Amino acid sequence: MAMAQEARSLQLPRLKNTTSKENDDRLTTNPSCRGSLRSLSTRKTTQEAIPSGTSWRAKAVLELIHTDVCGPMRTPSHEQNRYFILFIDDYSRMTWVYFMREKSEVFKVFKKFKNLVEKQSGRSIKVLRSDRGKEYNNSEFDKFCEEEGIEHQTTVSYNPQQNGVSERKNRTVMEMARSMLQEKHLPKAFWAEAVYTAVYLLNRCPTKAVQNMTPIEAWSGKKPSAKHLRVFGSICYVHIPTEKRHKLEEKTEKGIFLGYSTQSKGYRIYNLKTKKLIISRDVEFDEDAMWNWDEEKVERQSVMIPKETPPQQQQEEGTDQAEMERRSQQAPGSPRRPPPSEEIEEETPPRRTKLLSDIYETCNFIMLEPENFETAVKHKVWVQAMEEEIKMIEKNNTWELADRPKDKEVIGVKWIYKTKLNADGSIQKHKARLVAKGYSQLPGIDYTETFAPVARLDTIRALIAIAANKKWKIYQMDVKSAFLNGYIDEEIYVEQPQGFIAKGSEEKVLRLKKALYGLKQAPRAWYSRIDKYFMDRGFRRSLSEPTLYIKSQGNDTLIVSLYVDDLIYTGNNEKMIQDFKEDMMKTFEMSDLGLMHFFLGIEINQEKEGIFICQRKYTETYSRSSKWKAARQLLLLWLLAKSTRKKMDHKKSMAPCTEVSLEAYYI
Repeated sequence: MAMAQEARSLQLPRLKNTTSKENDDRLTTNPSCRGSLRSLSTRKTTQEAIPSGTSWRAKAVLELIHTDVCGPMRTPSHEQNRYFILFIDDYSRMTWVYFMREKSEVFKVFKKFKNLVEKQSGRSIKVLRSDRGKEYNNSEFDKFCEEEGIEHQTTVSYNPQQNGVSERKNRTVMEMARSMLQEKHLPKAFWAEAVYTAVYLLNRCPTKAVQNMTPIEAWSGKKPSAKHLRVFGSICYVHIPTEKRHKLEEKTEKGIFLGYSTQSKGYRIYNLKTKKLIISRDVEFDEDAMWNWDEEKVERQSVMIPKETPPQQQQEEGTDQAEMERRSQQAPGSPRRPPPSEEIEEETPPRRTKLLSDIYETCNFIMLEPENFETAVKHKVWVQAMEEEIKMIEKNNTWELADRPKDKEVIGVKWIYKTKLNADGSIQKHKARLVAKGYSQLPGIDYTETFAPVARLDTIRALIAIAANKKWKIYQMDVKSAFLNGYIDEEIYVEQPQGFIAKGSEEKVLRLKKALYGLKQAPRAWYSRIDKYFMDRGFRRSLSEPTLYIKSQGNDTLIVSLYVDDLIYTGNNEKMIQDFKEDMMKTFEMSDLGLMHFFLGIEINQEKEGIFICQRKYTETYSRSSKWKAARQLLLLWLLAKSTRKKMDHKKSMAPCTEVSLEAYYI
């Protein structure tokens, strides 16, 4: 309606028979029209779409270099690096990667890269394209580019799409690195080796950006060889030179293959005995095996991998590369490849292939949660999580050392590990929880009453609906180690936790003063404590929902809902809300999560128009499930049969799906 009125005020119908130039003249010369146009443009301004392709490509190497920094990584590499930087040549799509501990090293790394590529190619870098990060956009960097005659192009703020080549390359490299680590269950500390190998492989793979050749061929003019490529993370056996061993000692050492060396024509191997990275060309590979980090032994992969006939063999890269291939053999005990000859060189061994769907599934990388203490203690991030848990327990004065009782059962404890995620699936934090083995408790002896303070989902929905109707904001807080705040009446003893046994008191146990996770009475004890807190401060408990509390002061209202250790609260008085939050944080150890965004697997978006909820993460997880995959495969099978008009007996394979249901789904 408003748009129609503005159109009438502009008298657009009178102009429909005039030329566009006349229209422009009439509109721009009329003062009232100019004001209306200005109003329209102000309200309708949006960000312009970024073109999907680029209109200009470099005609020679080093005419344009794309660059971007990725990091910081949560887990440092073996060399304590947390960042990596990519340089991509626009013409050849050749990529170089460097690793850094800090972003401040970008300038030093760029000078090193510039010196390398300019001497290799005999050309000079003309244009450098990056984002507007401080590591690139500073006086030192700009001065250097100006002195060297390099045009430094930067993206517009909040428009990373303008640096699309390097952004997409970053994503591809990370997806490959995640897949390689996941495939062989390697520790996250090997991420740098995986990234380096991903770049090495991408430089030797065809790309749409370069016609009929690989990036390394476009850069150097030499066709690469694929004969020396091996499965990243597989078990290998490194030959020990005669000079470094006695006659009766083993001739090989066990290691893990972590990529390729570009400096000395060899393989990068992680020596499982010395825990160091070495470079060797005398290596035997067992590509179907991987290292069991929990039990410190080799195990076979149970997944059957189909094989296919490879494409025509490419020309070799050079004599050194071929020599490295000849020296690498299969695993001990398996048939070895014969020495290369003119007849056999024309044949390429069968390559391992996988379904594309399996590769996509592997790319959906998640942080693995250790199943036991022995695995967790090998990773710094989980050690820190356990230390934080013990610190919180001791801060709450939860237990005290005591002699082992003769007339009481001592309850065991164990560590539970959980990676908490944000609404978008990114990692929020790593949590280690010390829990008691409450299943060994006896009712009437070790505990009496149990109760879990869990709000019904209907209550949560009602609270969100009320807030949306009244245009209130909903906030969220989390009680750190909530169960540790509950007092218990029973006399309970637990064992000392793994990794934190008191020196000199190894035979003693811990007498609990407060509740511990895993105890039958722990939820009840926590609820009693938090319920007393609310009642002492003038809240009223709902008769039908024990976890819903309401506080009224005149026309002001504050509503709080409790879901174990998560609190969501809303009201019409911001000062009342702020006072409640500050008092809670003084009484308990709290995490202020601000506006509610993610709760019980539900994503909440609070906008001016209202409150919108969705379960995107759940949908994405379900869409990757085996049942959903099977349904999609059956659908494709049916569509193929229908489109080719072939009579196929596929009714068995499609049960319980029907053509009607599949056609309805497809439409």
